Amino acid sequence: MAETKFPWVEYKPEELAELIKKLYHEGKTKSEIGMILRDQYGIPSIKALTGKTLSQILEEQGIKEEIPEDLMNLIRKSVKLMEHMEQHRKDFKAKRGYELTVSKIRRLVGYYKEKGILPKEWKFTPENAKLLVK
Repeated sequence: MAETKFPWVEYKPEELAELIKKLYHEGKTKSEIGMILRDQYGIPSIKALTGKTLSQILEEQGIKEEIPEDLMNLIRKSVKLMEHMEQHRKDFKAKRGYELTVSKIRRLVGYYKEKGILPKEWKFTPENAKLLVK
């Protein structure tokens, strides 16, 4: 199946899984791994070659993220906005941006709790956000 779809791809699913594991241990995020595989290795679709998503491959390798990547990115953004607002107290647009970001975080946390990805007692607070980012 893989050879007929993408004849230029030289990697077998097992080799691809090892490459993904290596890139993850180098500190790359899932989205960065996908871009690297696409741009540098010529792999257009991990799922089309292996039948599994990047997250499923990492879980099989024994790697599970504590906090999902999209939620962590929003938390980083909220921390940057908090630090900005501490220095620039009159920046009301930044305050509004912070409020919208926190709202997105809370909705996403609710979704992940419902799906069982985050524990039921997990809660977002600005103090915890600073600790998570560092």
